[in-house]
Amino acid sequence: MPYPARLNPHLEGAREHSKAWAYAMDMIDVPQHGTVIWNEHDLDSHDYALLCAYTHPDAGAEELDLITDWYVWVFYFDDHFLELYKRTGDIDSARGYLDRLNLFMPAEGAITDTPENPVERGLTDLWNRTIPHRSAGWRRRFIESTKALLEESLWELANINEGRLSNPIEYIEMRRKVGGAPWSANLVEHSVHAEVPDAIAAARPMEVLRDCFADGVHLRNDLFSYQREVEDEGELSNGVLVFEKFLGLTTQQAADAVNDLITSRLHQFEHTALTEVPALFDEHAVDPASRMATFAYVKGLQDWQSGGHEWHLRSSRYMNEGALESRGGPELGTATGLGTSAARIFSSVLATAPQRLRSYSSTPFRAVEIERPPVELPFPLRLSPHLDACRVRNVDWARRMGFLDGVVWDERKLRATDLPLCAAGIHPDAAADQLDVTSDWLTWGTFADDYYPIVFGATRDLAGAKACNARLSLFMPVDGEPTPTPTNALEVGLADVWPRTTAGMSPENRRTVRKAVDSMTSSWLWELVNQAQNRIPDPIDYVEMRRRTFGSDLTMSLSRFSHGRAVPPELYRTRPVQAIEHAATDYACLVNDVFSYRKEIQYEGELHNAVLVVQNFLDCSEERAFGVVDDLMKARLAEFKHAAAIELPALFRDYAIDPDVQEMLLEYVEEFRDWMAGIVNWHENVGRYTEKELNYHPMAASAWQGPTGIGTSSLRISSLLPSGR
Repeated sequence: MPYPARLNPHLEGAREHSKAWAYAMDMIDVPQHGTVIWNEHDLDSHDYALLCAYTHPDAGAEELDLITDWYVWVFYFDDHFLELYKRTGDIDSARGYLDRLNLFMPAEGAITDTPENPVERGLTDLWNRTIPHRSAGWRRRFIESTKALLEESLWELANINEGRLSNPIEYIEMRRKVGGAPWSANLVEHSVHAEVPDAIAAARPMEVLRDCFADGVHLRNDLFSYQREVEDEGELSNGVLVFEKFLGLTTQQAADAVNDLITSRLHQFEHTALTEVPALFDEHAVDPASRMATFAYVKGLQDWQSGGHEWHLRSSRYMNEGALESRGGPELGTATGLGTSAARIFSSVLATAPQRLRSYSSTPFRAVEIERPPVELPFPLRLSPHLDACRVRNVDWARRMGFLDGVVWDERKLRATDLPLCAAGIHPDAAADQLDVTSDWLTWGTFADDYYPIVFGATRDLAGAKACNARLSLFMPVDGEPTPTPTNALEVGLADVWPRTTAGMSPENRRTVRKAVDSMTSSWLWELVNQAQNRIPDPIDYVEMRRRTFGSDLTMSLSRFSHGRAVPPELYRTRPVQAIEHAATDYACLVNDVFSYRKEIQYEGELHNAVLVVQNFLDCSEERAFGVVDDLMKARLAEFKHAAAIELPALFRDYAIDPDVQEMLLEYVEEFRDWMAGIVNWHENVGRYTEKELNYHPMAASAWQGPTGIGTSSLRISSLLPSGR
């Protein structure tokens, strides 16, 4: 726990106020459907005022009262939902209950409905006391996170009813929504009177800070609440339980792994705050006042982390017997007072140093002897009848674009990569010209992925890579803006494939596709920075960034627009559709990492591979890491099938989706089946990862004899012409 906990001096006033408020909202001793949710002893022993006094140490008395009331409300909601719906499994009544809560969160205007229970009364009061004081951007973010916190409780309830335990990636993703930490992050902005500027609120660094904060908060809560949730409540939404079952660990080993993940997320938080946020300010020309507001928000998230930990050590709600006596370690004993928190922080940093150092100590270009596990075709394969002709046209196109200059690629390498084979599998029903467009996009993206390490990675020219990205955006006009003259093969290729792709699109859809391409190219900068630092990514950050480096947003946006405007955009944001998209994407990314592991690790000194990330995080053997990644692939595939077979039909039923829209969403799912089958087939049959092709690699001709350790990967890269994934 690297930050000191501080206590707000207005604690006693908040305790008195929150108890009176809870009584006024009928949260104490008032039966709900015959069940008393809380009595006064419950409220006192949970001590939510202490939580808020620790997590918001600098809030004024009135602000602390308001923040405490919000937390009393959210914990009451959690227990109210547990007793009335989780224990009974009454999912239909639960859905109606949650739907009504939306009536008490209007983005504009007054609340017009009459609250009927303590949760609705509390929300009405809090909404009216909070929303008028905040900007439209903050209100939008707060409404979104509050709805997610409430509505995703159905996901937990559905899993309990099915006896279904989520996989680790799904769990982390959903825990952020149902656990409420993004909601808490919004309240941090409110309590410190410092909103993050809208211009950067959705940028990657700010999202990473929020998500690292959320993961740290939720996983810490899982450690403390394991006994109550798993043994008493029959809860399946607990990170320790997920790790225990997925990794085949004892409960204590799983708890240790969760604790290591908390540490990793805190390290990622620090890394982002110190290295990415200042650069974000410069990129968006953020004014000094807004920079100060953002740093106040970051400090508020730090305060919440340490304060939340301190409260968990004290609240009767959690498993914490003896924690206060033992937390300082043998050197501190039971000492308290000035200086002891600093000593505890030093102890924390010292204890986690091996994990931090291990992330920067990868040995590049080491030999890989292990054989990859077999990967079965997940769905029936269908190939386009235009494949052979497309191959001929693709080589001609790549030559005309300037890709085959012998520096990054030559014709042999292009043919070995055989991207038309991939296109023919993922779009088997495409017309010949459409298949060419798909094949050319894959060729452009793969060439670019190989181009960046050679042109910018060897010299650590991050500024040059950023300038390259900025110019690429100019070749994707939205409203017919003029484009500059292309100066290199990347620009020539994009200038050619963009109009062929977007000619029939609306400006709004073209803007979405351009954003997807920009997301992909910016993710390559993230890889370059990690490579220069010899830094193996945090596992969660890796999974989420891998979707971008793989070009998933581009693939999905192009697929969505093939259905026209018949599918309302909000349906793509629903949990079942998001689960289908993310599970399919992660499956494909993991397939690629398994097949490319030897090429990337032994021949390219690469750090961005799931097997290496898992090996580093678990500090385990290559064989064990391959097994975990293989299990993750299978789990994500199983999640895809579950979401398509169970959750999507439930969405159709619950929201009375029009039959035509249902049909288009089912076609969208079918396209993902083709997409996954085509990707696996391409990996199985392409020459890119074979021994024959690896023998052409420059590293195969001469073994590197030189320094190893931090910073040496760039030296090796400069001696090579490495290929991408």
